[in-house]
Amino acid sequence: MKSRVVLFDLDGTLIDSLGDLANSLNAVLMRAGFPGHPVSAYGMMIGDGMDMLVRRALPAAKREDEECAVRVKSEMEVEYGRRWAETTLPYSGIPELLDELTRRGVKLAVLSNKPDPFTQLIVSRLLPRWSFSEIVGAKPGVPRKPDPFSAIAIARRMNFSPEMFLYLGDSGVDMQTARSAGMFPLGALWGFRSADELRLNGARELIEEPRQLLKLIDDSFWDEI
Repeated sequence: MKSRVVLFDLDGTLIDSLGDLANSLNAVLMRAGFPGHPVSAYGMMIGDGMDMLVRRALPAAKREDEECAVRVKSEMEVEYGRRWAETTLPYSGIPELLDELTRRGVKLAVLSNKPDPFTQLIVSRLLPRWSFSEIVGAKPGVPRKPDPFSAIAIARRMNFSPEMFLYLGDSGVDMQTARSAGMFPLGALWGFRSADELRLNGARELIEEPRQLLKLIDDSFWDEI
């Protein structure tokens, strides 16, 4: 097949980072005298960037307290920087998927709402065997997903039209981003969010395990989009 592009979300799609994110933020919250949350609860808080993660985790009465939110976010970045790799690993089947996509000549890229320094670090440490043409995390002054700005910019820099991208993500934010950018929205059911959320936000297909993506990248699939 001709080379095309798969654009991946990071957390909940390529890597299972839920435990390290939850444990890091719970440690910060408890030091500040706030209650923590079950690890499973963080699945619904992740996906819109570190700012929103912190605000969602704070007690309701503190979510609009700017000084508190800034302080907790700053401490979270330090804490997460110390312990991001304690339990975080690629999902089962992801290495094999990346191997096969590479063998077929499909280009790879990553777009995350995780702060860019962490995005770069984690991809380089946990996914070092594969060549990603673009690795983009959240940067100050740049709109975050679901704004399609960064997805479209990635397509432009890679010299592919957005229609040639399959966007794999685990959240409604990812599906909205793909649709707004003119890419094919594909939902990952092994991640943090539900099939209903993915469908409601425009997923055109859902897959239960990484290898199922390979069925979608034959010539007939690309002809359809």
